[in-house]
Amino acid sequence: MPNQPNKDVFFDDILQILTTARENTYTIINTEMVEAYWLMGKRIVEEEQKGATKTIYGESMLKILSIDLIDKFGRGFSYANLRNFRQFYLTYPEDSICYTLCSKLSWSHNRLIMRVENDKARLYYLKECAAQNWSTRTLERNLNTLYYERLLSSQNNQEENNEKTLVKVPKLEKYSPNDFIKDPYVFEFLNIPEPTTALEQDIETALIQNLQQFLLELGKGFSFVGRQFRISTETSHFYIDLVFYNYLLKCFVLFDLKTTKLTHQDTGQMDMYIRMFDDLKKQENDNPTIGIILCAEKDETVVKYSILNDSKQLFATKYMPYLPTEEELIATLQREQKIIENKLKDKNP
Repeated sequence: MPNQPNKDVFFDDILQILTTARENTYTIINTEMVEAYWLMGKRIVEEEQKGATKTIYGESMLKILSIDLIDKFGRGFSYANLRNFRQFYLTYPEDSICYTLCSKLSWSHNRLIMRVENDKARLYYLKECAAQNWSTRTLERNLNTLYYERLLSSQNNQEENNEKTLVKVPKLEKYSPNDFIKDPYVFEFLNIPEPTTALEQDIETALIQNLQQFLLELGKGFSFVGRQFRISTETSHFYIDLVFYNYLLKCFVLFDLKTTKLTHQDTGQMDMYIRMFDDLKKQENDNPTIGIILCAEKDETVVKYSILNDSKQLFATKYMPYLPTEEELIATLQREQKIIENKLKDKNP
């Protein structure tokens, strides 16, 4: 009779074979169904284009088709879904790179992403969703909080992009801090009521207690190193609020949390932390340490005249401890865009 350890290994191997097979089967079925929906959308558009009164003919045809498909195949082919299939085809032309990416995602993911109006933003969400395996819940949250557009606000200090509308999609083989840093960050998962009166240590604690959501908001490649991380010299000890390591940037990322408006003392303190970390903690193969000050409000005079204006390692971004409305986010992003334009004018009068 085989001993127990061998029996356990045998059972685990069988379970793994079945699990892998089911996962592969699901992937194949999902790909085939997404492609089928695209082809259905294409066929619907082709048929509509034959009608003399395109709109009336098309809508009537879809309603009749929906009844027939539901009768034969069950739910999932409602009139609204057929309209989605049509929009799916119109959104992604046959020769589009997006067409290939779409087949890697579920229909639920595709249905959300295809409603993004901007082509470059839509491509970004397709790529990130496929690469990072975002759940539909995570994707919906990122869409609602303008995840992509918030990356724009960190794209000016190191890379003055003349394309005012959108950030480039990061290349997989090379990243820069601007591919990760957002402004503002949104921490609605902390469940802090408005108006915000929480202390810095309370927000810090809440971030750690919701570490998974915090990491999703930070973006890809981050791993948690420590809270109130001590760094010591011969004569003094200093404590950094939060320390992470990003394996894509290959560097440490320091966070300093401020519940008040940014001050020049804050920037000087973080600059010192960065220099100390580079000197005492950074390994030979690590890139220079990055410091991010998370503040309730940014003072643009401080941003303009402090070390923030020239440093490639130091950033200050606003955080919002609640879920803002789309109008609030857009207003914030527009203010940031105006600041960027003014900075460019100052540098290139």
